[in-house]
Amino acid sequence: MKNGQNLLRIQESRDAGFVERVERESGQRVSQCYQCGNCSASCAYTHVYDFPANQIMRLIQLGQRDMVLRCRSIWLCAQCQACTTRCPCNIDVARVMETLRVMAVEAGQVSEKDIRLFYDEFLKSVAAFGRVFETGLLAAYNLKTGKPLTDADLAPQVLRKGKLALMPQRIRGRKEVAAIVRRFVDAQPQR
Repeated sequence: MKNGQNLLRIQESRDAGFVERVERESGQRVSQCYQCGNCSASCAYTHVYDFPANQIMRLIQLGQRDMVLRCRSIWLCAQCQACTTRCPCNIDVARVMETLRVMAVEAGQVSEKDIRLFYDEFLKSVAAFGRVFETGLLAAYNLKTGKPLTDADLAPQVLRKGKLALMPQRIRGRKEVAAIVRRFVDAQPQR
């Protein structure tokens, strides 16, 4: 291990069509990635990934479907677009990561415990208020995961600084946003 990163251990089993499927579903030319490492160097979360973005791109090229779909990195990506902005091949790496999340859900290979619950609560919040109500999202998620007091010690400080609201803000166009969320949810694979 170097800098906390795992060495790639390629598995014997390959999915030869994996790169083509990722390219088709993401609309990105993953096969064009030449491993410059700009995506990983740009990422604020590389230090917590099991595989940095450039290694994920390489694993996709090598057909390592199961390894990619089971990795934690695709769930930790914040979709900040730093990797995408710095890619000399114009690959939207963040879009590839999101595509991999969808594929992992479809394949039943979600590695992060309770991630689906978090997504569901997030979408409920957006549908109800037209935007995410962070306090309500955190409360619902913590209650449903059986950890109601997680980060409760931070609440006074965060509230005092105005980082979280006690009451949700309802935006104009809330019903239209709710309709978009419903269409998105209806298009998702059944669990």
